[in-house]
Amino acid sequence: MAGPTVKPAAVKGKQSVNDYESLKQRIHQKLIGKLDLSRVGDIPQDVLRREIRVVVEHLCDSEHSLMNRLERDRLIDEVLDETFGLGPLELLLKDPKISDILINGPKQIYIEKGGRLERSTVEFRDNAHLLQIIDRIVSKVGRRVDETCPMVDARLEDGSRVNAIIPPLALDGAAMSIRRFGSNPLKLEDLLNYKAFTPEMVMFLEGAMKARLNIIISGGTGSGKTTLLNTLSSFIPNHDRIITIEDAAELQLQQEHVVRLETRPPNIEGRGEIRATDLVRNCLRMRPERIIIGECRGPETLDMLQAMNTGHEGSLTTTHANTPRDCIARMETMIMMAGFELPIKAMRTQIASAVNLIVQANRLQGGLRKVTHITEIVGMENDTIVMQDIFRFVQEGIDENGKAYGKFICTGVRPKCMDRLESCGIRLPSAIFRERVMMEC
Repeated sequence: MAGPTVKPAAVKGKQSVNDYESLKQRIHQKLIGKLDLSRVGDIPQDVLRREIRVVVEHLCDSEHSLMNRLERDRLIDEVLDETFGLGPLELLLKDPKISDILINGPKQIYIEKGGRLERSTVEFRDNAHLLQIIDRIVSKVGRRVDETCPMVDARLEDGSRVNAIIPPLALDGAAMSIRRFGSNPLKLEDLLNYKAFTPEMVMFLEGAMKARLNIIISGGTGSGKTTLLNTLSSFIPNHDRIITIEDAAELQLQQEHVVRLETRPPNIEGRGEIRATDLVRNCLRMRPERIIIGECRGPETLDMLQAMNTGHEGSLTTTHANTPRDCIARMETMIMMAGFELPIKAMRTQIASAVNLIVQANRLQGGLRKVTHITEIVGMENDTIVMQDIFRFVQEGIDENGKAYGKFICTGVRPKCMDRLESCGIRLPSAIFRERVMMEC
């Protein structure tokens, strides 16, 4: 006589997950039915969440499900996150150690933690659930994502950068990346503790900012350009009038006199687009003392260089490049995107005249982020821009944990811009430019 059929553990586990999800959906639907949506916007978020929690607890009790206290609390939190937050993403966003969240469809989410990518156990219910959360994010910043506009850049309340792309462009379901930029961004002390640069390098960069030198921060994706830009901007005096221009606002400047501008994508008819180059031209009429562009990636580069050359010294921007020399070549390419057929020598003369320093940031193997070059643009020699490294990081190898190691060196070159620093009353010890190894790490 055959015994009773036993379900495999995997099938049981899947069934319990489905039961849990269906229970959560039922409670969520009942909650939506009870909410007076006309009053929700008038109640402070913390008060509303506290009151709704009581309602959800009563709804859980009415289901008579066999849940222990821990499962019940988890269910209540997830229903609240689904109603007021970003659903499954809330759990990841509460972890300060997660720097990036990469979503490849509803069932495949990767996170970067400690410089390493790993797969998360968090999942969305289905593609419609993921699309709902994406729409919730982009609508908060006045943007939209649909079949006519399937790509969008947005930001979270803490300044984290969001990019989403949906079908039909994304073949396996909607994809989204969240580049974390937390409410407590890394400060100068944190970067020094992480050995991203040395105290001598900081001393020189602080002097350069106070002397109103124009600086470009160059680096690859995820190299820490925006963090470095925020750090350098902290050296700007509080009384300077600063105007920032960004595609998705994420800079967190500490000064009082700051005007923040943000580009705008075209509407559904393809009209109304406001590009970075339009904002640069407009901000010149707003009497800025310093202009900060979150990232130069197109024709706005020419307008930025002209602004640097015409009385807006001390301006900052970032761009994508792997070395300081590559940064110059990329800027030439972006100037050409403006549509003007400028001779190579004229372009390079404009760059050499406008830019004083290039700060190169790189993400090394193992997730370490270092300032690998502080390079000064000295001038022109025939058709070539002359540059000299003042500080440099030299990678020597990879340790047993798969992390790069090396040393910071001072090249022994006294910067040409030191005369300008001294004329502004900024005097740095001559010993900081002595040729030597400053730090091994």
